[in-house]
Amino acid sequence: MTILIEQLPVEIQADETNIHHAQNQKELVLGDGFAVPQTNAFGHNFRDYTVESARQQGVEIFYKINHFNQTYDYVRKMRVEYAKLDKAEMSIWECCELLNDVVDDSDPDLDEPQIQHLLQSAEAIRKDYPDEDWLHLTALIHDLGKVLLLPSFGELPQWAVVGDTFPVGCAFHDSIVHSKYFEESPDYNNPAYNSKFGVYSEGCGLDKVLMSWGHDDYMYLVAKENGTTLPSAGLFIIRYHSFYALHKSGAYKELMNEEDKENLKWLHIFNKYDLYSKSKVQVNVEEVKPYYMSLIEKYFPAKLKW
Repeated sequence: MTILIEQLPVEIQADETNIHHAQNQKELVLGDGFAVPQTNAFGHNFRDYTVESARQQGVEIFYKINHFNQTYDYVRKMRVEYAKLDKAEMSIWECCELLNDVVDDSDPDLDEPQIQHLLQSAEAIRKDYPDEDWLHLTALIHDLGKVLLLPSFGELPQWAVVGDTFPVGCAFHDSIVHSKYFEESPDYNNPAYNSKFGVYSEGCGLDKVLMSWGHDDYMYLVAKENGTTLPSAGLFIIRYHSFYALHKSGAYKELMNEEDKENLKWLHIFNKYDLYSKSKVQVNVEEVKPYYMSLIEKYFPAKLKW
């Protein structure tokens, strides 16, 4: 089933300096337009990978391990394994509740349970885009793949589940966070993988590109193979929301096709809420649950294979 999306409701602003900052940093501002806070939950700039702190040191170690292990062969192996969808059978909301036990070690901006991040971003989008219910649901489920950290899903290490994603099978771009550590990757000096296009071709489309393995690609596989009726932009957001080298730095655009370029506009919208809605102010889960249950019923089967 194909869902047509109306024209983007607002003009996308490329210059983030034009975004108004929240005056009160202690509250998550949701009414009358989302306001971007000046600092994250630790009092630092968002996605600042240089500030000196114990958490930042852990994040850098995370990326050193990630960049060494996320190879073309590894990604192919993991996609084959998890495409079987034989780990569990459950509803979307049951999966949301599993995230109560998950904290993302790669995130320099927040250390709250993941279900709060999902609801914070979904509720912020809901306020600004009340008619785009598919986008509200996409925000709710975009990180559900982080269940890969749990024992029943393989208990994968953090470097194989979270963090910024990037293409494998072609040259690593300098804009990828802590890119210096790619020099230790087995793929770095492999002539089959270290050219601009590597195993791909110009304009081939991102659906032909293997991305580093993690929760993004896993949830994309789960949604697609279970027959979701989310529009292609929703699936694009799920699969590429951690692909910051593309949507923040413009890297790898030469691999995109026309559909990718249209969907990227929605990812730019989504990214503001995914990144800047992180807060210590928690959403009342039971209060908003009925609304999101109605969206789950609209776009997904009652039970999914995971």
